Amino acid sequence: MQRIRLRYTKRGRLRFTSHRDFQRAFERALRRAEVPMAYSAGFTPHPKVSYANAAPTGTGSEAEYLEIALTAPRDPDKLRELLDESMPAGLDIVDAVESRTSGLADRLTASVWELRLDGVEPATAQRAAEQFTTAEKVEVQRRTKNGMRTFDAREAVVSLKTVDGGPLADDADRPSDKPCAILRLVVRHVTPAVRPDDVLSGLRAVADLAPPVPAAVTRLAQGLFDEETGTVTDPLAPDREADTAAPPTAAVPAAAKAPAPEGPR
Repeated sequence: MQRIRLRYTKRGRLRFTSHRDFQRAFERALRRAEVPMAYSAGFTPHPKVSYANAAPTGTGSEAEYLEIALTAPRDPDKLRELLDESMPAGLDIVDAVESRTSGLADRLTASVWELRLDGVEPATAQRAAEQFTTAEKVEVQRRTKNGMRTFDAREAVVSLKTVDGGPLADDADRPSDKPCAILRLVVRHVTPAVRPDDVLSGLRAVADLAPPVPAAVTRLAQGLFDEETGTVTDPLAPDREADTAAPPTAAVPAAAKAPAPEGPR
């Protein structure tokens, strides 16, 4: 059984799709691309797809990950191309690698987020970020299925600062005469999870920062947090490194079709 790990995105309006919406779209893409999926046992078999730490509905992402199990080997790059062609624009399959190591979910220990605050001056956002990071504790509340829960949003935040522009900037979608602050946030994955909206609530609590319109939130990266450099590393890098040292898998081209049925004799 071959396992392939994929990185996908949620861009533009597709950031409003829920995780369940993505699951349905991805399973349809698997069928269209004729991927030889392995299925679970039982009365209602499901394709073996493992999702890892999906971004909240309403947030964009450049770094979502999943793993699929196949009954026949396929070339990861060709498989990625076929799946990407079968997905809606905005839900893009951008990377694929054969699983050569264990514990993908264990390598997703931190995320890098971009928070675009339309109508907020960068200097104002920077002062608020400094107040947040210098605070010992920033308590926020979130409604859960068991009612309101209070927790510290500060402890999980590694860094929070303003940046100039951004890799996802699209000035055509925003009025040029209004200010726009961009915050870059690095947050560890802890329990309870600290989400970007929790940090925004914390900024409101400690610095009275309240953007006039909802923030546009995008996950830029997700992976293992490097304590020495303070960066978030590529979680697929260990598989690529192991792949160069391992013998190649005998792969059948992903675009290969089943043989045509024989005609009448």
